[in-house]
Amino acid sequence: MPHAPLPEQPEPSRRDTPVTALAPRRISRRRLLLTLAGAAALSAAPSLAGGTPAAAARPRVPGGTPAKGRVSERVSDLLARLTLEEKSALLHGATDPEGLGQAGYVPGIPRLGIPPLRLADGPAGVRVREHATALPAPVMLAAAFDPGLARAYGQVIGQEGRALGQDVLLSPMVNLIRTPYAGRNFETFSEDPLLSADMVAEEIRGIQAEGLIATVKHVALNNQEHGRMSVDVRAGEQALHETELRGFEAAVTAGTGAVMAAYNKVDGVHATESRMLLTDVLRGQWGFEGWVMSDWGAVHATAALTAGCDMEMPGGRHFGAPLVTAVREGRIDEADVDTAVRRLLTVRERFGALDASPAGGSGAAAGRSARPARDAAAGARVALNVALAGATLLRNENRTLPLTGQAARSLAVIGPTGRVPFVSGGGSAHVVPDAATSPLDALRTRAGGGATVTYALGEDPYGKPLPDTGAAFKPAPDLDAVQVPAGETHRYEGTFTTTADDDWSFFVHYGGKRPTVTLDGAELFPTQSGDAEVFNGGLGGTADDGLTLRRADRRLTAGTHRLTVTAAGGTAGQLVRLRAADGTTRTADLTEATAAARAAHSVVLFAYEDATEGRDRGRLALPGRQDDLIKAVTAVNPRTTVVLNTSSAVTMPWLADTGAVLQMYYPGQEGGPATAAVLFGDADPGGRLTQTFPSGDDAHPTAGDPGRYPGKDGVERYAEGIHVGYRWYDAEDVTPLFPFGHGLSYTTFRYEGLAVAPDRGGLRVSFTVANTGTRAGIDVPQVYVGPSPDLAGLGIDQPRRLLAGYQRLRLAPGERRKVTVSVTARTLSSWDEARHRWVLGTGAREVAVGASARTLTLRARAAVRTP
Repeated sequence: MPHAPLPEQPEPSRRDTPVTALAPRRISRRRLLLTLAGAAALSAAPSLAGGTPAAAARPRVPGGTPAKGRVSERVSDLLARLTLEEKSALLHGATDPEGLGQAGYVPGIPRLGIPPLRLADGPAGVRVREHATALPAPVMLAAAFDPGLARAYGQVIGQEGRALGQDVLLSPMVNLIRTPYAGRNFETFSEDPLLSADMVAEEIRGIQAEGLIATVKHVALNNQEHGRMSVDVRAGEQALHETELRGFEAAVTAGTGAVMAAYNKVDGVHATESRMLLTDVLRGQWGFEGWVMSDWGAVHATAALTAGCDMEMPGGRHFGAPLVTAVREGRIDEADVDTAVRRLLTVRERFGALDASPAGGSGAAAGRSARPARDAAAGARVALNVALAGATLLRNENRTLPLTGQAARSLAVIGPTGRVPFVSGGGSAHVVPDAATSPLDALRTRAGGGATVTYALGEDPYGKPLPDTGAAFKPAPDLDAVQVPAGETHRYEGTFTTTADDDWSFFVHYGGKRPTVTLDGAELFPTQSGDAEVFNGGLGGTADDGLTLRRADRRLTAGTHRLTVTAAGGTAGQLVRLRAADGTTRTADLTEATAAARAAHSVVLFAYEDATEGRDRGRLALPGRQDDLIKAVTAVNPRTTVVLNTSSAVTMPWLADTGAVLQMYYPGQEGGPATAAVLFGDADPGGRLTQTFPSGDDAHPTAGDPGRYPGKDGVERYAEGIHVGYRWYDAEDVTPLFPFGHGLSYTTFRYEGLAVAPDRGGLRVSFTVANTGTRAGIDVPQVYVGPSPDLAGLGIDQPRRLLAGYQRLRLAPGERRKVTVSVTARTLSSWDEARHRWVLGTGAREVAVGASARTLTLRARAAVRTP
């Protein structure tokens, strides 16, 4: 959902919150030392789920499910006194007169004392016009395999949302990671339904314990950005219930106050008009009593209200005057309007959002009493906890990590995200924190004064001033820092001559309206262009000043080319730059990087991929020439650790030449200190992959079939059925680059003594985990269960194995611990399409325990019986 607008996107967007105008402060060396020391202390702690906001600031608001069917006298009284026009006004958004920068606003009804409602984005922190804690991306949270940490994560967002004047959080997102190309994979949790369900439930409990209303999104099958406004998704009934819907059901069980309906169609019907989803399943099967809102601009007809969509956002195109008219003309029963209003008011009363009083905190004029003060320090602690817990070590050869001895004293850092903190992804998940430290600064601080830590850019994402390229310009352009005054226009027109065919990249940096740039008469950065890359996420626009950055790649032949730039100052003026990169500048950057790598004992090379809402990735390779950079650096120094700031799976043609690979995703504001702590061994890398990394673009569940992705003739078919993620790799006998659940520690573990017993229709699985190494470390043993012979006899499709449970452990050197994992009857059940219900998978089933979906060292068989 485009809560944060993507500059000049062809799809609708919510609002323009200029968060990039807020720059995070640099962290002092003293605070960084304290933070790194804190990281070491956290690593030594028995659990990483601590560090929640101050208890004194928490309102005691019910976070669970309210009594079913209960409607209070207050809600009934308000409903009886509301006019039809007032009811309509509560069911759609409008413009916030105070402009706090949140995603949505619903006016109140002053004559009845009903305050307005403010709704903020928040997958990785509260997105408003003020600074907030930028937490690691949800996919990094899920990598910890720690639902308790998810609750702490939710508590930070809940407390800050309340403190910043908000009432509703448009998060968490629980759509499954189905294709590695999806642009928002970093905003959600996993390819696995069980892990996703566990994480979303606890995050919602954390959010709502602080008094903020959570909105789980997007119901349903919103698993890609390509064509998301209109694509018709076709999934079988069994696949829908066993994969995508499980997380939403868990959110309802956890008491989520609101649900967001997706843009896409499901079986030919817009999700906002799907009675099957919003009424039959959500309310009929699961008993949801909260309200359903649309994604921004996703309502297409007033009749969506009768299908179960209660609120249209961000405006009232269909639920405003047209709804009033439809009721008065008898096309919609006012009782249906009353039902929607009743749902909304009931949730608002449950969370105290019907009480009008000064909001405090954010300066909003209307809201609930006793809003807490923001606790930035508590938020930073949890952000650090999550970044440490989700750091996933994919490879570690020849003890490349942790950095000790000479490796810690002679280090080269390479890559733009080594110098610029990569905080968050783009779109609605982008949050600007109070402060952020770059990994380079954190590594230098941790290495200490006696160490040599050098830096080289390696891959330039910003471009060089035009005279620095290998072309001759006439006239010489002065476009590196053009300040265009308000009301004026800056124009440049010239030519440049290249002596050889070459690949060029052009970059325009701007702070207002996008400049018009033409090359040989063609617009370089058109409004609707798949090859005009938008950097509005992790790199913060540009390196230092937060300007919007667009990039376009072109193959130019030798000869003369015409270049024009037209930039308008608008009403406030703006700063504009035009830069470029070609073979000359790339060679210089590569030479500098390899020289730095050759001169150092060890290398930490940061690679990135800047994903954002509104567009999918085009391929799984790292963008630009980063693969070439890694190959060149590892060729001169095999003691190279590649740190990945990527949203999802990437291909690694250089993998065998590296010493280590550390997946840090989008690590939030504390990503620099967390990265340093893991690299130096102050913390054990605690993360495990929540998605399978394929070996290539031709070897994953949606490869090679346009009907599966991105869709054909407007229809996307989930032909893989229940075999999502690792289940597909098992079914097709495809070897991944890294399997689901994979992640290394700085120590070693042994599993033994597996015992399995029936337990109330489920299974009780016990085994022992021993730390066989010399260091304390984190392990995440995983339990997988094979298919039921009885369900196979009924012709019900089943995966070869599915994740049935897991437990996160921290063990001291030599420590042994018995682990017991309960596998529920629900996990052992399949959806029977013939009877439209869950059926327990009875009979003898294999149980396997191991460190990943492909590393299963213990196996046993156990009988599942009907209780």
